[in-house]
Formats: sequence, C-alpha cells, structure tokens
Amino acid sequence: MEFIDLRRQYREYKDEINKAIGEVLEGARFILGHQVKALEEALSRYVGQEGAVGVASGTDGLFISLQALGVRPGDLVLTTPFTFIATAEVIGLLGARPVFADIDPETFNMSCDSAKEVLNDLEKGGKRPKGIIAVSLFGQCPDMDELLELGKEFSIFVIEDACQSFGARYKERPSCGLTDLAVTSFFPAKPLGCYGDGGMVFARDKTMLERLRAIRNHGQRRQYLHEEIGVNSRLDTLQAAILLVKFRHFEDEIKKRMEAAMRYNQLLVDSDLPVSPPVVKADRTSVYAQYTVRIHEGMRDKVRDVFIEEGIPTAVYYPIPLHLQPVFRSLGYWEGAFREAEKASKEVLSLPMHPFITWGEQERVVEALKKALKV
Repeated sequence: MEFIDLRRQYREYKDEINKAIGEVLEGARFILGHQVKALEEALSRYVGQEGAVGVASGTDGLFISLQALGVRPGDLVLTTPFTFIATAEVIGLLGARPVFADIDPETFNMSCDSAKEVLNDLEKGGKRPKGIIAVSLFGQCPDMDELLELGKEFSIFVIEDACQSFGARYKERPSCGLTDLAVTSFFPAKPLGCYGDGGMVFARDKTMLERLRAIRNHGQRRQYLHEEIGVNSRLDTLQAAILLVKFRHFEDEIKKRMEAAMRYNQLLVDSDLPVSPPVVKADRTSVYAQYTVRIHEGMRDKVRDVFIEEGIPTAVYYPIPLHLQPVFRSLGYWEGAFREAEKASKEVLSLPMHPFITWGEQERVVEALKKALKV
C-alpha cells in the first residue's frame, strides 16, 4: 500500500501526460513556455484572482510574496508553530522574525483568539508585526474572515499559505482567492501536484503581479534591466504541462478525496476506537491533503509500530512544533508556550490518503488500528 499512490494516478492519465511532455520536448521552450502562462491563467480563473505567477516551489512563493510586500530585517511576521518549517523559514531568510500563535485543537489551524492575544501583547509592548501568514493545514482553510479582520484592525497584511489546500472552499469562496496574496505548492504529494517542485502565487493587484514576476526572474521587468534584487524561481514548462493535464481531472479527484474521507470517518465511528477523525467546519470544505487523526491515551507510537508490522505507511505532521525547533531557539520560546500545538504534535497521525485509495485498503488501515488498540 502507498501513502499517496502517484503511480496509480499516472497510469490513469498516462497517455495525456506523455503527450503533454512530448509537446514540450518538441517545442524546446523549457523555461517560461506557453504552458506556464496557460496554467497561470487557468488557475487564477479557478480561484477568482486577477492573476497568478508560477514559481519553482511553494517555499519560493512565500519568500517572493514577503519580499514583494516589503518585509525587511527586524520585521515581525505572525504565523502558526504547527506547520512545515517553510512557512517560518522564509521569514527568517529575509532577516525578519517569526512570531507564533497557538492552534485551534479541532482543525489544527491558527487560533484567532490566540492570534489576537499575541497581537495585543505586541502592541502593548510597542511592537506591531508586518503581517500574518495564515496556513490552511491538511487541506482546510482557517477562520479567514476573522484573521482578515485582525489584519484590518492592526493594519497588517494577511497571506494565505495554501500549500496544502488548493481546491478547498471557505464560505463558498476558494482557497487562494481569499486574500490579496496567496501561495500554493505543486510538490508531488499535494492535491494538485507536479513531477518535481513547483508553486504559484496568486494576487489581486496588477502592480503586485508585475513585481512578483520581476522578483521570480532576477528582479528584471525587461531583459537585462534589473530594478531590484530578485531570485531565479520560475516554474518549469514541463511541470506546467503536466499540471495542465492533472487540472483537467482535479474536480473529480477532489470528489474522490472527499468520498474516501467519508469512508474513513464511517469506519472509525463504526469501530468505536479512541481515535478522533478530522474535523471540517460546516462553512468550509477540505481537500484532505492529509487524512489526519488524533490517537489518544499516548498510544500513537504503538499504533505506528503495528502499522509498520502490517506494511501500512503513515506519517506524523509535525512531531516538533516550530517554536521548539533548534533553529528557532533564539526566538526565546519554551516548552509549554503553545500547549495545543505541542499536544497535537504528540497525538496526530496521518493515514494513507489519495483519490484512488480503495474501500478495501481503507478497511485494512482501520483493522490495523483495531489491532494496535486491541478493539
């Protein structure tokens, strides 16, 4: 069994993908070929943004977005400690400082109450962050309206880190279309993934889009005229061509992901296990980039051992919250600073999940859970 079965997906679209790759090879425009522009236009329409800029990775997309927004050394940027390091890493790469707020224990996304408390405390101390990076974790958006209100209240930007949530919806609005700037990732394991690294930045403002395009291409707006320091971060034409094929099937894959999640939910309820399935709030949807459960009573390690015996892959996102990572020791956080994030890091377990997983495979996963928990 595969954790995410990309081979099965490739076999489904093999002829289309091979044809698209062949067209790129014949055309020999490997950097910023017409497929990149076609993908940018298709995905920006899909999320309702003015435009999109293809970049080399989701991490680069976050970095370029912060640079375009004027984040400088010493600035503070608020985010969550319960996410992949890239979210905070890009803040540090610009010489800025990550500031963390705790998470909602149900969705694992940033808690608006905690965020407001942190912002108020900073203001009392005469400090104000430059902005917020709101992560849409495991495929579901956080409480974006409340976070956007905080942005207005404190006069700071809000970026959606939608690297796990492209295709999800929040109050009938699409992820990546909720904020002035949003970033997604096309890492192969993502809901819409390519065959390497890739990402995209979405923006509402044409001037901002021009700046993003310049920064991704060495800071140049026309050839050999460099107005600012940029980076080399362009989405490869081959990856764009593959993504255009996969995007044609994307809505069907989202439906299949949701059906698989509902099957897992029912199997877990029927089994009466001490396991909490994912919570998706009523006003939004999840694309289930991961199907992540909580294993209670300190049993996660035992469950993982049984899964290894049974040949079933699992993953733990994320075993060490960012505020406890050695690289961020200088920020001055301590164990116990963010109790919900720390508790989640000890209890979460992601199960095999992809559009092509079968009922039988899911039953096998739940039977392994029963064995581990002796139900």
